[in-house]
Amino acid sequence: MQTNAIRRGFLVLLGSSMLIAASGGMSVARAESPSAVVIKNFMFSPMELTVKAGSTVTWKNLDGEPHTVVNDSGMFRSAALDQNDTYQFKFDKPGVYKVFCGIHPNMKETITVQ
Repeated sequence: MQTNAIRRGFLVLLGSSMLIAASGGMSVARAESPSAVVIKNFMFSPMELTVKAGSTVTWKNLDGEPHTVVNDSGMFRSAALDQNDTYQFKFDKPGVYKVFCGIHPNMKETITVQ
């Protein structure tokens, strides 16, 4: 029998291996330097990140498939990251930076630098 439980904005389906976030959309993180983004299940997590100018963001690929970290304006682009590989970029200027995976363009995130 499956049991549903709601705790702290998350819907957890017990009796299965599924966890569904029911907190209303994308995850948002506010962080100090350095900041971490995890690439897992073909997603950037968090999908929105706010950091201060001068912060270094580190991406780590936890998937068994390679991914890249690409800025849509061409400001930075990582090599293909295999599982457990990392890539870092220092954000010196305030602005909104759109990021995607060059191999899987449906993977997207936004970095806001204040």
